[in-house]
Amino acid sequence: MSTEPASDFIRDMISADVAAGKHGGRVRTRFPPEPNGYLHIGHAKSICLNFGAARELGGVCHLRMDDTNPTTEDPEYVAAIQRDVRWLGFEWGDNMFYASDYYARLYDLAEHLITLGRAYVCDLSETEMGEHRGTLSSPGKNSPFRDRSVGENLTLLRRMRAGDFKEGHCTLRAKIDMSSPNMKLRDPPLYRIKHARHYRTGDAWCIYPLYDYAHCLSDSFEGITHSLCTMEFESARELYDWVIAATEVPHVPRQTEFARLNLTYTVMSKRKLLQLVVGGHVQGWDDPRMPTLAGLRRRGVTPEAIRDFCARIGVAKNLSTIDMALLEHSIREDLSPRTPRVMAVLRPLKVTITNWPEGQVEWLDAPYWPHDIPKTGSRVLPFSREIYIDQDDFLEAPPKDFYRLAPGRKVRLRHGYVITCTGVVHDDAGEVVALECTCDPATRGGAAPEGERIAGTIQWVSVAHALGVEVRLYDRLCSVESPGEDGRDFMLDLNPRSLTVVAAKVEPSLAAAVAGERYQFERVGFFYVDDDSTPGAPVFNRTVALKDGWTRIAAKPELAPKAVKAPQSARAAGDEAPLSDAARGLCDAHALTADLARALAGEASLLALFEEAIAAGAQPRAAASLLANDVLGDLRTRKLEVAPFGGKEVAELLALAADGTLSTKLTKDVLAAMFAGEGTPRGIVAARGLRQITDSGAVDAAVDAVLAANADAVARYKAGNVNVLGALVGMVMKASGGRANPGLVSAALKQRLA
Repeated sequence: MSTEPASDFIRDMISADVAAGKHGGRVRTRFPPEPNGYLHIGHAKSICLNFGAARELGGVCHLRMDDTNPTTEDPEYVAAIQRDVRWLGFEWGDNMFYASDYYARLYDLAEHLITLGRAYVCDLSETEMGEHRGTLSSPGKNSPFRDRSVGENLTLLRRMRAGDFKEGHCTLRAKIDMSSPNMKLRDPPLYRIKHARHYRTGDAWCIYPLYDYAHCLSDSFEGITHSLCTMEFESARELYDWVIAATEVPHVPRQTEFARLNLTYTVMSKRKLLQLVVGGHVQGWDDPRMPTLAGLRRRGVTPEAIRDFCARIGVAKNLSTIDMALLEHSIREDLSPRTPRVMAVLRPLKVTITNWPEGQVEWLDAPYWPHDIPKTGSRVLPFSREIYIDQDDFLEAPPKDFYRLAPGRKVRLRHGYVITCTGVVHDDAGEVVALECTCDPATRGGAAPEGERIAGTIQWVSVAHALGVEVRLYDRLCSVESPGEDGRDFMLDLNPRSLTVVAAKVEPSLAAAVAGERYQFERVGFFYVDDDSTPGAPVFNRTVALKDGWTRIAAKPELAPKAVKAPQSARAAGDEAPLSDAARGLCDAHALTADLARALAGEASLLALFEEAIAAGAQPRAAASLLANDVLGDLRTRKLEVAPFGGKEVAELLALAADGTLSTKLTKDVLAAMFAGEGTPRGIVAARGLRQITDSGAVDAAVDAVLAANADAVARYKAGNVNVLGALVGMVMKASGGRANPGLVSAALKQRLA
């Protein structure tokens, strides 16, 4: 775990201000979430920065709810935010505030702006306002209502306040500069009408301030010295400063931006997270697959691990995406010295020790902690004639480097004896269902027989004494590094194997496990006892797998933790169980990754489709990827045993994707139509007109239209927020019905935005 004191450009800036006596040497920051959802790990970075910097530099940090949108906010979210900030290790004391506390003051300042000639009531609709704003290359047009008199504007604002107008009838706008190169300064709205009940103020108000107006003034009211926000607010800094100056409030805060946290294999948008919750794709905001702090807590992650992770990635202005492997590495490092070791078998395979007397039970002393952790404590393990080992620890025809159990081979039972496999029991289908072994009584405690070296050690539990438990194996939320990339619907990238529930067998000591405890299942991973547990029947959530793919990545000197992006294959190498014979055969024959081979080998109908597609001329890797990542998910979602099409159609679909007829998104659309029974891929493309647009002229026209209609987004990109490029690509893709070639779209956008 990191022990070095935090240092970054923001802390250095605040330290310099303190040394110079600015703000009287005071430090006052704030963490200002909108209570419209649960906090996620991206917020943790801001929490650690705002609360951490204030604490380190002798200041205070406020917790403020920026609750200016009554239609999306809820007391549940307020309580969840407070709970998460406290869980992360920070306190706000008496400094809990709400933007809604300031509604009266904000309104008074709105009237003050009117009296100074700096704001006016505008009757343009939202659409008309957009048409008047102009583009980056052309100035906007003044509203025909911009020159209303002070008296008329005050009357209209007071009528807005009294509820005389319907929603959308008019807005209060700042009077700044319709020709400003910063689109944010082209007379932005300050107040809008919303006939909605607020969770704190009830029906007292029917007009509500916009974020850009309320946020900076709330900072001023509270005496915030350093307003720290993420880079997407950089283009709003001029408006922030304008509002502070125009309203003539006495305290002037300073806004400084830093890069937000982007993480692979998940989504970091509250809107998208809410979509998952409302759609039932996860089991609530605290589902352990979610990147929310509540989900991470329920998964068994500690606040110390998250704080360490935030310290590792640091604070900078450069935008980067952090690989999930680094977060998992921080979690492992935190959990390893704090979790006792126990034994569990996730996929039980029965073993009979034929030379062990029936009915005889021997109790073996087993320490909870390895020798390199200075902690004490142990339990006793029952050893009997019948035990369970994990199915993955036996192969009937093992490869050369397989060091676990196989016919005629020896293996060490953890804390127990060395056993030798003497027999294999099969069912009628030829599957291995049980093993017969002998035990060397001279090897109690795992000592190797004299003159021999035993390479493998495996976990086990006694059949007669094992406790049956539910184990929830959580994996990453999404199956690709960048869900929703290039305008793709992120829902298509959800990992169909993000949760696997198994009926496991664990050692009897775990009957006393209670919710909130953490254990390491030896050779398997770190697990957390879920709140769904009942006395004697614990439910275990996998926090993280035991093996660490990050170690190999971080060992490369050219890769710094702040910007590393590991290959997807690293996860497969580190976190998955050994390959079955069938999966290994697929790897050898077709050069497939371990993940793809496991998926195909585990589903008979999928394997049959794969073989048919290969016979029809499909490239093996492409066919395996489509089947494992897309077809398998649709089969499970639709609760189908087999797909309503054959391998020939799979090969045809892949050929259309390979020759550029179909983009990635269109390939998914055609696949969905194939599941709906609409015909062959070529027939669907012809009937629906789904051919990808690769004509550069048509793509350029779509790009120009989107840029003209979204000058605000263009301004944010020009101001340095390069993340906007992805949103613009998505807009063009949506405008083209998903048919535009994403590569051409991206290239055209970059050329025009350069």
